[in-house]
Amino acid sequence: MAMNVGGDADDEIIGTINTTPLVDVMLVLLIIFLITIPVVTTSVKVDLPKEQNLIRETKPENVIISVDSAGKIFLYDTPIKNSNDLLDRMKTFAVKTPQPEVQIRGDARSDFEAVGRVMYAVQRSGITKVGFITEPN
Repeated sequence: MAMNVGGDADDEIIGTINTTPLVDVMLVLLIIFLITIPVVTTSVKVDLPKEQNLIRETKPENVIISVDSAGKIFLYDTPIKNSNDLLDRMKTFAVKTPQPEVQIRGDARSDFEAVGRVMYAVQRSGITKVGFITEPN
């Protein structure tokens, strides 16, 4: 019995990757996805409402009321003494045609009571359009 321990031409090192199993696996996955996707997407046909994300621009006729963290009220940049003074000033805006929109800018650290007093004064003056200004995400 003889053993051949030499380097024959048949025993060369293969330097390439056999991609046949990879192609087979990918084809099986493709077939699975093609079969399962129509099953998943079928459901009851419903007309969903369309989303509108409109950026509100501040118009010159909008009234901006700010409440700082200490609870002080500002009409535009002018400090207001109390909610009765704010009510008197809001009555002048309430008689305009068309009625302006009131935008309340409340500090996140302020008491809700201060913002509530502003809302109550605006409601008592007869203004119907009131909105809150927030930071976008």
